[in-house]
Amino acid sequence: MAFTTPSTSTTTTAPVNGQTYGAALSVLTTLFFIWGSLTSLNDVLIPFAQNVFKLNLAESFLIQTAFFLAYFIVSIPSAKIIDWIGYKRAIIVGLSTMVAACLLVYPAAKIPSFPFFLAALLILAAGITVLQVAANPYVAVLGSPKTASSRLVLTQAFNSLGTAVFPWVGARLILKESVSAAAQSASQDAVVKLYVYFFAIVLVLLAILFAVFKLPRMEAAEHHIGQKVEDSVWKHPNLVFGAIGIFVYVGAEVAIGSSISNYLALDNIGHFASNVAEPAARYLAAKAVAARYISIYWLGAMVGRFIGSAVLQKVKTSRVLAFCAIMTTLLVTISVASNGRVAMWCMLSVGLFNSIMFPCIFTSGIAELGQLTGDGSGILNTAIVGGALIPWIVGKVADAINHAHYPTMTQGELSWGQGIHYALIIATFCYLYILFYALSGSKPNSERHAKV
Repeated sequence: MAFTTPSTSTTTTAPVNGQTYGAALSVLTTLFFIWGSLTSLNDVLIPFAQNVFKLNLAESFLIQTAFFLAYFIVSIPSAKIIDWIGYKRAIIVGLSTMVAACLLVYPAAKIPSFPFFLAALLILAAGITVLQVAANPYVAVLGSPKTASSRLVLTQAFNSLGTAVFPWVGARLILKESVSAAAQSASQDAVVKLYVYFFAIVLVLLAILFAVFKLPRMEAAEHHIGQKVEDSVWKHPNLVFGAIGIFVYVGAEVAIGSSISNYLALDNIGHFASNVAEPAARYLAAKAVAARYISIYWLGAMVGRFIGSAVLQKVKTSRVLAFCAIMTTLLVTISVASNGRVAMWCMLSVGLFNSIMFPCIFTSGIAELGQLTGDGSGILNTAIVGGALIPWIVGKVADAINHAHYPTMTQGELSWGQGIHYALIIATFCYLYILFYALSGSKPNSERHAKV
């Protein structure tokens, strides 16, 4: 017989009918799509920044560092904002912050100024963080707790639709195969058009939509300021282990996505632009082609989430997570140990098995938190800072390998050595931790304290 904590029953949701669920989930899904689109564009901005701002790998990965640092800074305050003004108003605040950030991209790209550019991305990510902290637990508790993982996986599938579409669009519009002044000016204009003339307008329309749309309340998962709760988030090991899981998962996923253009552009991996004789020019041209494959990586995540949403209706969350952790570990290891199309497609296939990891870790992490759900969401979203640190570490290791072992394959900040090929083994260790979480760390208190 299982011992059930008092908070278990509070994970049920507001008493609204199925039709209201459908309408609310449809509107919330638009948020997942839009922040997925903006987040994945960072993978295209990295080679853009390498060309325009003359940066090496580690320096260009500061784009991800600035972006995901916002999760560390803003997630806990976001949870308090939700306690103060509620989920719906918090979403509108997040969207408004994103609009301001998109407008700041205009001077950042036109100056051009890399520090200004990083500041705009950090503010953009701050707005996305508010959306994440509000929307993820909202979707998780808006229905039966038994299907929370499936529901969140389904909405995140539309997040992946954005991450699949916009890297391809961004690569086509932003990346040019030369570093001439005309090509760089065209790239900067494309960045402005995407962020200022497209995303800013879309985000304003979304904010208006949420202002007029009536979302159902979630009294059972809301914790108001001054209200005493007889529990603590630190008494739930599944949350603590889950925060580490989110840290390493996001770090590995972002490190791979950020590296794809540089990774596939290597002569022994993608074999792109083989008709260009000069090595530096060949690598630059190959990066422009390789960046288009970023969409395949994220498309795999989208497909995996649609499949995972169905599978999670029938199979226990921890088992699905363990299977995917084993597959990602094997795929990254094989890719790092091989060359050519095997290495290329193994790395791109990681996205398919990454697909269900975030929602599975997230829903397992907030299981049985009850009125502490918002606080738990804040902690889990703080751990997304892994996307700021792990990609930067991968870049530093890659640069160190290139400097030590491939000095003849370096021209200024540009290097086509094998550093990034071997540095991605770091992702393997991240996935091994997720395997531990699936098998042991994800157990809620009711399972840990169950009577034998």
